[in-house]
Amino acid sequence: MEISASSLMQEMQALKVEAGATPLTQPGRPVNSDFGQMLQQALDNVNELQGSANDLRTRFDMGDKSVDLSEVMIAGQKSSIAFEATVQVRNKMVDAYKTIMNMPV
Repeated sequence: MEISASSLMQEMQALKVEAGATPLTQPGRPVNSDFGQMLQQALDNVNELQGSANDLRTRFDMGDKSVDLSEVMIAGQKSSIAFEATVQVRNKMVDAYKTIMNMPV
């Protein structure tokens, strides 16, 4: 396969035009969602998953025939994974905060 300089330049120009056609963000333009809102939504989601898992577990323990053991176990694992991910995010944020606070001024 032979690559010529002119075909390479044409392809680079095409990629440049394509990349410039859809800017991801524009400078000076505020982003619609802020970090605090995203974090709050994530925490609410984890809370909802844990509540749902606890509800299913309670219903199963009380003998509700409409709840399968597999449902209870899956809901429990989903809430556990979500909580573990939340703890990891918290740990990373604490590490980042400590790094910033230890920077010389």
